[in-house]
Amino acid sequence: MKKIECIFRSLEHTYGNTMLGRLGQKYTPFQVLIATVLSARARDETIEVVAEGLFKKYSTPKALADAKLNDIKRLVKKSGFYHVKAARIKELARIIYKEHYDIVPDTMDDLIALPGVGRKTAGCVLVYSFNKPAIPVDTHVHRISNRLGLVKTTDPHKTEEALKRIVPEKQWVLVNDLFVHHGKTICKPGRPLCGQCSIIKYCTYSKKNL
Repeated sequence: MKKIECIFRSLEHTYGNTMLGRLGQKYTPFQVLIATVLSARARDETIEVVAEGLFKKYSTPKALADAKLNDIKRLVKKSGFYHVKAARIKELARIIYKEHYDIVPDTMDDLIALPGVGRKTAGCVLVYSFNKPAIPVDTHVHRISNRLGLVKTTDPHKTEEALKRIVPEKQWVLVNDLFVHHGKTICKPGRPLCGQCSIIKYCTYSKKNL
């Protein structure tokens, strides 16, 4: 069995326990898109509360597009950088409503054509809303992929491309959820909990640093 498949098998019991994993099970693709945009540089626990409050009042693209900007700012303030985020999600809602007729695009190219939507955000929407193959690379995915020796990369885009070459396409949807959960609970940035790690035998980082 390949190294990557052994890693996935060891971590598979954690699947669906990330914030986006939970949101993808309860929210529409539009709401997942908005929540992902709001999640930038914010704590997961905060975003889950913010998203619930926002969607309770504005659940559709039209409702959010028609909302007063100051009302949106008030609802998303705790997510941080709320002036920018409020304006961005209002504009996204307008475009989804007016130009896409309430339908969130389900391809990478169409998603990244939306304002403020990068490859990571687009990948999250593809994976968590449409179950389509994509590898969203955030700081956790980038860090863990390098620590495990799966890749030797210096930026998220290179990590994404490298992972796509070694991970079977049918398993792309697993990468973000498994590695994000592992990165938040075990393989932390400063002091990873290597003694509690179920995949330490596959790790090159622990061999160099323990």
